[in-house]
Amino acid sequence: MRHKFGFNRLDRKQSHRKAMLRNMVISLFKYERIETTKAKALEVRKAAEKLITRAKSDSVHDRRIVAKDINDKAVLNKLFTEISPMFSKRKGGYTRILKLGFRQGDAAEMVILELVEKTAVPEKTTKKGKGAEDTATAEDTTEKETPEKTPEVIETPEIEETPAEDTAEKTD
Repeated sequence: MRHKFGFNRLDRKQSHRKAMLRNMVISLFKYERIETTKAKALEVRKAAEKLITRAKSDSVHDRRIVAKDINDKAVLNKLFTEISPMFSKRKGGYTRILKLGFRQGDAAEMVILELVEKTAVPEKTTKKGKGAEDTATAEDTTEKETPEKTPEVIETPEIEETPAEDTAEKTD
């Protein structure tokens, strides 16, 4: 029996499908979350999880194999240095699919494909109410400590203007 051995051709030729999936995998690793149709997300998930598994063992051979599919050097470096170490203890299931609903124009089911764990990004969230002082950043504390300075007004002496006729008489 050959159950579950096929793949979705996505109604595209092989070259278009291959390029589209590569671009979507690169976008997934770059932004860690993409919005697409359910059929495309299921295919991108397969490719992305295989690349993450390959990137777990950081060797020259693995880098070259992954580099065949990922053309962007920055994304390739991010995959090997940031993304794969996050999943070092996980044996699979690196991505999740969240359903959004149906697209307005053609009623295609839209989903968000994202990595299960996020890379460390400093968030600028502040709590309101109790405990708001704890979340203040260093910039906020320096602003509170320094008193506001009022701009100093420098008075300039007034210059008397002489009419042009008077100056002309003096030069003659």
